[in-house]
Amino acid sequence: MNLLFSKIISGFALFCLVIIIALLYEGIDRILHARMQKRFGPPLLQPFYDVIKLLGKESIVPRRAVRAIFQASPWMSMALVLLIFLYIPIGSIPPILAGNGDIILILYLLAASAVMMVVGGFASGSPYANVGSQREMVLMMSYELPLALVALTLSWVMYKKGVPGTPFSLETFVTVPVWSTVGLLGGMGLFSLLLALLGVVPAEVGKVPMDVAEAKTEIVEGLLVEYSGRNLALFKLTFALRSLAMSALLVPLFFPFSLGKILGLHGASFVVVDFLWFWVKVLLVQIVAITIVRTMYGRFKIWQASQFYWFQMGGLALAGMILVTLDVVLF
Repeated sequence: MNLLFSKIISGFALFCLVIIIALLYEGIDRILHARMQKRFGPPLLQPFYDVIKLLGKESIVPRRAVRAIFQASPWMSMALVLLIFLYIPIGSIPPILAGNGDIILILYLLAASAVMMVVGGFASGSPYANVGSQREMVLMMSYELPLALVALTLSWVMYKKGVPGTPFSLETFVTVPVWSTVGLLGGMGLFSLLLALLGVVPAEVGKVPMDVAEAKTEIVEGLLVEYSGRNLALFKLTFALRSLAMSALLVPLFFPFSLGKILGLHGASFVVVDFLWFWVKVLLVQIVAITIVRTMYGRFKIWQASQFYWFQMGGLALAGMILVTLDVVLF
């Protein structure tokens, strides 16, 4: 009973922490995006102001909406994303639900969160939201291929190399970095898998160039067009949390290296340094995978986005899988 109570308290504290960090990183993203375009940009705390303002406004439900589903979708979508952080190790701190989750579960939670957004769009009764929801579904079916190839290949490598622990557990990747299990050929394959996963991030988080489901200049915010007030604030939080979750997922898979070990630290200082170092790595991943990409490229059309994930990113992930497999089998 005490263990369950401590996990509930820890989970609540973690939820509060990741919401603050997600909005803070959203502010950093906006500033860097603006500076890259030679603009000054909004204040660092602007995402906090936006969410607080929306929370104080009324949530309007359209007459043609399916009220219960329309109202529940933002809550369910945000809750599913928050659950992801219970399964991600933060530095040297094991996940709160250690041993009860794995990569596949995290991918399911990400997909379920996106599905709830789609359901909310359909339930709104708006033709614009209907188009946005359809686009989101097409996009999901496209990027799941490279995402699945990356997850399965990495777990297969850990299994074949006999690394202690569950092959699908993120704790296993933190204990033994996957880069140390392969040779030069496998390293090239892992780099291809890393690029493929980085390519998936913009679509998972709904950022340019893969924001085809919102497309403000085409379908007026798409699946979010009928949302306002508290419901819209929850969706804004969901998008920020999805960005943080995807970046946090990449860190234990590809960048689990401990700064505390490098500095030779022990005890509490080791835990604190690794904890802070983890969030620094998450920020760097978010800048590379989201901020720089959305500054460099314009929005893709839906057929371009689908083709990009089925062929370019799918092919890159498949090439990485083949290279890693050859390295493991031959060497």
